[in-house]
Amino acid sequence: MRHVLLLVVFGAAGCTLGPNYQRPPVPQPETYREELPSGESIADLAWWEVFGDTVLVDLIDTALEGNKDLAVAMGRIDEARAVLGIVRSDLFPRIDYVADGSVAGTTAEEGETSASALVALNASYQVDLWGRIRRSNEAALQELLATEEAYRGVTIALVAEVANGYLLLRDLDNRLQISEQTVEARRQTLDVVESRFNAGVVSEVDLNQAQIELLEAEVSVQTFERLRAQTENALSVLLGAPPMSIERGLPLDEQLLSPDVPTGLPSELLERRPDIMEAERRLHAQTARIGVAEALKFPQLTLTADLGAQFDEVNTGVFGLAAQLFGPLFNAGENQRRVDVEVARTEQLLHVYQQTILNALREVEDAMVAVRTYRDEHEARSRQVAAAQNAADLSWVRYEGGLTSYLEVLDLQRSLFASQLKASETLQLRLTSVVQLYQALGGGWVAAQDTLSGPDRSSLPE
Repeated sequence: MRHVLLLVVFGAAGCTLGPNYQRPPVPQPETYREELPSGESIADLAWWEVFGDTVLVDLIDTALEGNKDLAVAMGRIDEARAVLGIVRSDLFPRIDYVADGSVAGTTAEEGETSASALVALNASYQVDLWGRIRRSNEAALQELLATEEAYRGVTIALVAEVANGYLLLRDLDNRLQISEQTVEARRQTLDVVESRFNAGVVSEVDLNQAQIELLEAEVSVQTFERLRAQTENALSVLLGAPPMSIERGLPLDEQLLSPDVPTGLPSELLERRPDIMEAERRLHAQTARIGVAEALKFPQLTLTADLGAQFDEVNTGVFGLAAQLFGPLFNAGENQRRVDVEVARTEQLLHVYQQTILNALREVEDAMVAVRTYRDEHEARSRQVAAAQNAADLSWVRYEGGLTSYLEVLDLQRSLFASQLKASETLQLRLTSVVQLYQALGGGWVAAQDTLSGPDRSSLPE
């Protein structure tokens, strides 16, 4: 009978309740809707290989060192690693010690005094009959891996945010310069119109219109100076520094940009996007918790051993061995409800995982469309600026020759100013669309480049 009982115990100790995690079916198209060049994905490269601005690279290096959100994400990894260490301790025996001493006596003239002491060690071990502890370790490990993926996600988002902020800053520099040049040109125009007004050649309406356009350009200068300062302040915070002046590198129109931006295959997103990997890790962890809840429906076996010595009038050694089997008998279905709760939570995280994949596919498609359309839009804006410049020059010659009204000059100067500002903004959007595509593809973190120090996983289930 004793041998049969031992076989039952060891058999139960090798059993692990609950479902083993398997990657669920996910929406995974073979190709993207938007057609871009095939070849090695841009996500296989460090993003700074796309642009050639060393100042931008230095800003990103500074942000990776000093950004506070990134530091918080790293702290969450340390927290999850410590939690895993706590859970892992349940796999091993626990040894405690106890020491106790007392002195007793009376105050009588011939009173007696007695002393006693006890020193003992207590060892206890909970046999993992149904895999509850192993499932708890599996869940804790996957939560740790999820925090590492979250860290990668924050890193990619930070790199993209610094790049976008820097490109916006260079665009605002460009638009401020355009506004200042326009102010100078309109000041010269005002001088000419004022001279002609004083000579009685034009009406006061032309003079007022020239003054209005000059003031409008001056307002634009103030607007872009304000936006530029605020952008520098935002970049400073990303760098982990108080508001400061940001160093400049290449002008916006000198940023290197490859005409072809390959993206790879949609299936690569499952292994590359940190948010997808994080969602899957959390789904895996929650699946393991079903086994933890299942194990609570069955008996738990705890083994204990005591060894010590007692010192009093007669010194003696003490020892003890014990086994405790504890299990539920009747709890009105409470333990089954625990299982139902974990199953429901797993279903929720399954949908979160699938929705994360759908959002990732949408973001890649949106970024691919943006790369193509902003490229074409910028080319059209460049042609528009050339046409607007030529028309404004010709109109001014006609105005000076008395062949047209100032309204024509005014309208074409407005068109030139607006087209120059739009061309600069579109170039910035074209560049940032590449950054957004890099971010959507989960680029910048390749497995071989991963420097995060993970836990010792040799004895834990994957």
